Amino acid sequence: MDSLKQGADTLFILLGAIMVLAMHAGFAFLELGTVRKKNQVNALVKILVDFSVSTVAYFALGYSVAYGSHFFVGAESLAQLNGYALVKFFFLLTFAAAIPAIISGGIAERAKFWPQLMATAVIVGLVYPFFEGIAWNQHFGVQAWIKALTGEEFHDFAGSVVVHAVGGWIALPAVLLLGSRSNRYRKDGAISAHPPSSIPFLALGAWVLVVGWFGFNVMSAQTLDKVSGLVAVNSLMAMVGGTLTALLLGRNDPGFVHNGPLAGLVAVCAGSDLMHPLGALVVGAVAGAIFVVMFTLTQNRWKIDDVLGVWPLHGLCGTWGGLAAGIFGSKALGGLGGVAFTGQLIGTLMGVSWALLGGALVYGALKATVGLRLSQEEEYDGADLSIHKISATPDREVSW
Repeated sequence: MDSLKQGADTLFILLGAIMVLAMHAGFAFLELGTVRKKNQVNALVKILVDFSVSTVAYFALGYSVAYGSHFFVGAESLAQLNGYALVKFFFLLTFAAAIPAIISGGIAERAKFWPQLMATAVIVGLVYPFFEGIAWNQHFGVQAWIKALTGEEFHDFAGSVVVHAVGGWIALPAVLLLGSRSNRYRKDGAISAHPPSSIPFLALGAWVLVVGWFGFNVMSAQTLDKVSGLVAVNSLMAMVGGTLTALLLGRNDPGFVHNGPLAGLVAVCAGSDLMHPLGALVVGAVAGAIFVVMFTLTQNRWKIDDVLGVWPLHGLCGTWGGLAAGIFGSKALGGLGGVAFTGQLIGTLMGVSWALLGGALVYGALKATVGLRLSQEEEYDGADLSIHKISATPDREVSW
């Protein structure tokens, strides 16, 4: 029976890893559909190569920083318990690799290629796993301190704060240090619209992310005996809440409609194992509102050129999710309890602060040394031709 359980647990978490791996295709197509046509190839290449760099960085260093174990032993040791430890690494890697995939959307259309890969290696190897170890592996006694202070540990079941808020808040300094795209905000105060190049591809990316998210949330149980249908239905309700609010506040805009479910899912990650489904619906609805309102403010009022709105979507909705777990996870609002709002506030603020500091240091150092931004001419030509020497849809076929 033990060998059967080990095999079942390994398969369970492997399926979760594959579903979250598929989400990276969602990140790629969401970005491809949002950016202009001259930057579509770059969106696809970036996400795949970022994932590959993330794998090497997390295997060599990041996983050890977060969990204190490494893989530099014989294959015989690694194959024990059906290789569960290896597959767990694969699952957690797909979470870690989401950080550069999130950042990619914010800095799209004007960032250099190789400096971003350098940033990915540092963020996935050091910055992200440092906080991951604190939240999910009891590092430095921080969770024990929060529990002593508030009565409960900081709770983040599937990464509203650990993954999404951290990714979104790392992206903010990167976006600010890069500056806005050329001609986006004119000297006379006018704003040049850069509409999405392909709503169908944007929608495809959103749908792939939504489907994969059920692996992201449900499989965070990590073993089959801990799987919870509550997590699945709460994820569903938050997704729907985010969609409907974004539809109403976004006035039928398809960009908002397809980012609404993502906002809801970002927010529900932390407390998806604790909330009542009606609570999850409210959490998702609030997240949808946060995204529409804050995306509009950042782009139009504050003139922060965050192309895919990753700071509002992941940074702010992830922050809301960390706090919402402390509100809607409580028994008073139909949740399972075992969570304290003050503990959630402390843990969330820690994650946000660390992400801001890490993002500012990594991207500040890169800007001061190798530079972050394409030249004006390269940006005008587009990242596809400037970096990859080919466009997504050649204007003409060459006939020999």
